[in-house]
Amino acid sequence: MTSRIPRDSRLRLVRPRPLAAAPRAVNQRRPRRPAPRPPEGTPAPAELARMARTGLAGAVRVARWADSALGPGSDAATADGKATLSDATAERAAAGLGLDADRIRADWDTARLAGLIEVHGDNARPGWRLRAWDRDDSAVLRGWVALFDAWSLASPEPAEFEPAAVAEVVSAMPQVLSFLQLSAGPVPVEQLLDLLQQRVTELRTERCEVSYEPGAAGASGPAEPRPIADTPLAPLLDWALTALAAVGALTYGDGQATLTPLGSWAVWVKLEQICVAAQSPAGNIEQSAEDMLRGCAQLRPNAARAEYRAWLAARPVGSAVTELLAAARGDDALLRGLAFEALRVVGAPAEPEVHAVLDDPALRPYALLWLAEHDGVDPEDAHEVLTREEATWLWVDTAAAVADHGETSMLIRHLEAAVQPTVPTLLDEVRAVGHPRTVQVLVALAAAHPDPALAKAVRRAAFQVHTGG
Repeated sequence: MTSRIPRDSRLRLVRPRPLAAAPRAVNQRRPRRPAPRPPEGTPAPAELARMARTGLAGAVRVARWADSALGPGSDAATADGKATLSDATAERAAAGLGLDADRIRADWDTARLAGLIEVHGDNARPGWRLRAWDRDDSAVLRGWVALFDAWSLASPEPAEFEPAAVAEVVSAMPQVLSFLQLSAGPVPVEQLLDLLQQRVTELRTERCEVSYEPGAAGASGPAEPRPIADTPLAPLLDWALTALAAVGALTYGDGQATLTPLGSWAVWVKLEQICVAAQSPAGNIEQSAEDMLRGCAQLRPNAARAEYRAWLAARPVGSAVTELLAAARGDDALLRGLAFEALRVVGAPAEPEVHAVLDDPALRPYALLWLAEHDGVDPEDAHEVLTREEATWLWVDTAAAVADHGETSMLIRHLEAAVQPTVPTLLDEVRAVGHPRTVQVLVALAAAHPDPALAKAVRRAAFQVHTGG
């Protein structure tokens, strides 16, 4: 049963809150609870990761080609004047990998959506997941879930249908996927179509869009209710199931659909609102800065600071600061925030090195906050040293950390950390700031948010960023 209580689904104002608190949001954990067990028959994580590696093999191949051919110092990077997938770059990749250009473009898009490639302006570089691909099953599964969340971007939407109708189907598909997951087997498409029709009708009812029949309303009734669009849902369901099959979430054919083991597991994860937890390595003091920070990611702030102090005490301050900043320059946004938390423990000896990274756009907001707090500014007021653009970049970077390593509810709460007063303003400025993880952040937020209108607006913004619109 679903609620029939009318809801006002308009975008609501986001209550402003100091952005200085945002990086700390990643470490705010609810009391631990026993991890729910996946449904019987779900493969082990290692087997799921093997399936994901197989499904994303083409995307990984293109990402590794881009790492070598488009990376800094490579002659090929300047052959066409830009390190993005231009026609010339696609042809070079096709020739180098023995594939056709269309296959290269499809795998490139998949790699971007899975976080294997990040594009910074005219430069492409491998995402942090690619670095961890062969050794970290958690990174692999997170990459596949990111692609699963972005299934509607992975395949072009039907041009003959209104975008609003497409958005309704995208909003309704989680219920269809949940039904497939609970069915644990093949489901006829006709049954899925009935469910989709019911869910779309519910969405329209929640927006007070009711069918209009002449003469049905009395003289005192509404003069001209908005009619329900006469859009056939069968072609849109076919598109959705085909797109989900393309990312490996289900199999589709012979008039029925079945979730793959990966798809069933991902839907269960979404239903339980849990993430694949990053494993904390043992012996943090002996680890590199990157591994130490990963090991501290699951600790509460006080326990993490104790680990930072112990790690710093075991090595010279200068080399420790250099190593922490190197970890901060990586592609994992969580490590960036944790590295500067560790640098707060270092204190004054780190000031020259922190000053030196102010010219790095990715590190500048963190460095400015660190320097402000070091100069005695109250942490709750330190965000005032940031420009609006720097604050927005930091919001997206923190959201990327939450999307990669946090819980779904944390991502929703992170909206309150934005400096923008409304969601539309936030989306406009997020699109303009050019953060390489913008698409993944918006897709994750749209998948997590329970408000259909807000999720629709965020999903539209993600599509516009993905297509360059």
